[in-house]
Order: sequence, then structure tokens, then C-alpha cells
Amino acid sequence: MAMTGVLRPGHIQLKVLDLDESVEFYSNVLGLTETGRDAQGRVYFKAWDERDHHSVILRQADSAGIDFFAFKVDSCATLDKLEKDLNAYGVATRRIPAGELLETGERVRFTLPTGHDIELYSKKSEVGNGMSDVNPEAWTAAAEKGIAPIRLDHCLLYGPDIEKAQAIFTDVLGFYLVEHIALDDSQDLAIWLSCSIKAHDIAFVRHPEPGKLHHVSFLLESWEKVLRAADIMSMNRVSIDIGPTRHGVTRGTTIYAFDPNGNRFETFCGGYQCYPDNKPTKWTMDEVGAAVFYHDRKLNDRFLTVVS
Repeated sequence: MAMTGVLRPGHIQLKVLDLDESVEFYSNVLGLTETGRDAQGRVYFKAWDERDHHSVILRQADSAGIDFFAFKVDSCATLDKLEKDLNAYGVATRRIPAGELLETGERVRFTLPTGHDIELYSKKSEVGNGMSDVNPEAWTAAAEKGIAPIRLDHCLLYGPDIEKAQAIFTDVLGFYLVEHIALDDSQDLAIWLSCSIKAHDIAFVRHPEPGKLHHVSFLLESWEKVLRAADIMSMNRVSIDIGPTRHGVTRGTTIYAFDPNGNRFETFCGGYQCYPDNKPTKWTMDEVGAAVFYHDRKLNDRFLTVVS
């Protein structure tokens, strides 16, 4: 598959209630690397194997949740084209100037019918992963700090009008539907969308209140690393929602837990590879438990109702 257009998830800005406590958590428990602080007081992080300057930004706020989620595109020309395509589709956009986020070029921001702000950008400073581009070793010391995910992987957003959000991603941005949970013959409860060969790069669940974050997900290398993450969470008294377990949707292995502010995060491994010509997988409501938590084959109330 030629990787053109939208490449991958690039960054998320999270609202936190206590910035100092959150920096401690994201640095030493989750194991991200701090890469900078700006004049607004925001703190920037990257996962150890990410090359770009940051993928997570924390902002002090009165409530937890998400400010925006961004995707990197392959060039400035693609950024310009996608902005024009969004406008032609009836989606209003605005340009965020280069430098408003540290080490990041111009961003195009638009609001989905679900109430979430999405950004596109093409430029971000490359800081590397601490290994040489020539004859590198297998990993660095940063790969052993805390849970130490490889990268920001995806997010799950809750809001209304998910079919309209899906249309924007598929008709304009080149994503495709990988899996869905059907409420009935006319609408879905949840959708999983990809711009790559990953099982998903973003997902949505139908929810009456707009602009809500269910979770942000970080990729681990193996099931053993997921189990190690569970140990680290227990050692640090992290509030675990569910897991370690497996999803039916995507077939990934997972733990869901909460940061100190109530933002849910996922440590995720696996998931199959897929391509745009694959037929989407459909789950029905009588098997929704197995779709989400394959081992238990049932949902817990907190997973369905707690969002930030």
C-alpha cells in the first residue's frame, strides 16, 4: 500500500487537572519522554521509538478531556489540497500558525459533527529515537522506563452523528471502514477507521454528549509487554478499568486504565493488518460483549459510561 495523503496519528492534546502530577505520571509510569514546555505552560512528550518531537501535549485545565487529535500528512501540498477538499465538502477549517505548538508547522483544524477538533499538519521537527540511523542497536534505555510504549497508536472518541464523521474521513481524507458494531440495519453503535494497514487509526462510539474522549491508546510490542504494563500499573496503584484481555474487534490485546485526572488510556498490542479492499467486519448487538472484550464476552458499565 502506497503511504500517501494522511500518514498516521500525530499528536493529541489532553486536558489535565494537576499538571505536575500528570507530568510525573506520563514520564515515570507511562514512560514517555518529555521534549519541551512552551510559554502557555503546556508540556510535550514522545514515546521512545517515535522520531518526531512530540505526540502528547498536556494542558492544565479545570476539567479532564481532549482538546484535539491530529494526523500527519505527507507534504505541504497535501495539506493544502485536503483543506480545499474539506471546504468543498462543506467543512469549515482554520489555519493554526507554525510555532503555535513547539517544533510544529502550520496546522489545519476542523470540527467534526461529533464535536471533536481534528487537525492536519505536515511538518514537525525530527528528534530521532536515540539510536543511530546507521547500524543501530535494538533499543535504548528509554525503552525500559515505565510502561514505555512504542508510539501513540489511536484514540476512541464519543459523540453524536458518527456516520457524518465517518463520511468526512472516508470521502475526503481517504480513510476506510475496518470494523463496525451495528445497532440495527440503518445505524452503527461504533466504527473503526484506518488510513494505513493498521486495524484502526481512529474510532468513534455513538454518544449523546459531543466532544468526549473515551481513551487514547499507546502501542506495545508484545503480549508480554502488556502483562508487564499491568504489573507497573499495579505497583503504582493505577486505576485499571479492565484487562489484560483481548478485543474481538481488531483482535488486539489490551489494558484500559485511568491517568490521575480520569482520562482513560489504553496499552495495546497486536491487531491484524488490513487493506482498503478488505470487506469491513460487522458485529451485531447480540455479540457486542465479545466484540469489545473477547474473553469475558460482556461489557462493564464503567467502560460504557465513563468518558472525559
